[in-house]
Amino acid sequence: MKGLILSGGKGTRLRPITYTSAKQLVPVANKPVLFRVIEAIRDAGISDIGIVIGDTGDEIRAAVGNGRRWDVRITYIPQDEPRGLAHAVKISQAFLGDDRFVMFLGDNCIQGGISSLIQQFGHSDYNAQIVLKQVADPRSFGVAELDDDGRIERLVEKPREPRSDLALVGIYMFDHHIFEAVNNIQPSLRGELEITDAIQWLVAAKYRVFPYIHDGWWIDTGKKDDMLEANRLILEELTPLVQGYVDRDSQLIGKVIVEPGAEIINSTIRGPAIIGEKTRILNAYVGPFTSIYHDCHIEDSEIEHSIVLEYSSIRGLPGRLEDSLVGRNVEIGRSPLKPKAYRLLLGDNSTVGVL
Repeated sequence: MKGLILSGGKGTRLRPITYTSAKQLVPVANKPVLFRVIEAIRDAGISDIGIVIGDTGDEIRAAVGNGRRWDVRITYIPQDEPRGLAHAVKISQAFLGDDRFVMFLGDNCIQGGISSLIQQFGHSDYNAQIVLKQVADPRSFGVAELDDDGRIERLVEKPREPRSDLALVGIYMFDHHIFEAVNNIQPSLRGELEITDAIQWLVAAKYRVFPYIHDGWWIDTGKKDDMLEANRLILEELTPLVQGYVDRDSQLIGKVIVEPGAEIINSTIRGPAIIGEKTRILNAYVGPFTSIYHDCHIEDSEIEHSIVLEYSSIRGLPGRLEDSLVGRNVEIGRSPLKPKAYRLLLGDNSTVGVL
């Protein structure tokens, strides 16, 4: 089997972070989401992986390389512009050949990996298997309706009156018949080849299309709040480990990871939390569900339920920073200048809350 990861999206819902970085490379619990997807596919026993890339392709190539660090082989498949998930499958046919494959959206996090899915599909005669998840409000998703035999009967995109609560989560298994489908469908009203239309074509052509209903959590990390929620869920599953320096005046409470080269001085870290390599925490409080990436500096400040990306500093804040996603090379501090005022340099689509 082979793996296919889609990493060509622009990440507009995560701007301004994604103005300068691919959304799939934003870290959750100090590991880029794309790396987690690669590891999930590798852990399922697949070593040949294609990555569909777009405008951020150079950055993804630089970060992922040839896959050697994960003991996998990476093949890059350029997509000239976003033309739909089915189009991504279509342009990957030369790489995939006649092999069965798993297709995974590069910005998704799923609990427990996909090993059981791969095993089930690999021992079946299914032509396709689609991962579904029960959701509270199906109107925001593509929804699958099942027949009496448990097969997928119909797919409806964001139905106003859902007949099912089973949402597509962005993980799909296919055999070579999917190429018949993608070559026989037409672009949707938004000009894209939709994977839901391709799956519906397989159903109408009487191919065997079955669901895989996922019991654990699943997060699409396309928005800030979803990114923070994925960070929270993953941090809860980590094992505490201290590889950096923690002085005697500091306190680690609960699940805390301190990565090599990090320094914790006269501070309290209340887990679950992770402090990245070469990051310095001084006279500070880091609260639960917080990830501080590498080479950061937190001093005389409090932060909780947040993600801070690399090379950023937070100093001397009079109040606690929470529910925040702080980008790369950001400086947040309290100005000594008078009169007192807020002095901000913000990128497009930024959001700031002040008291």
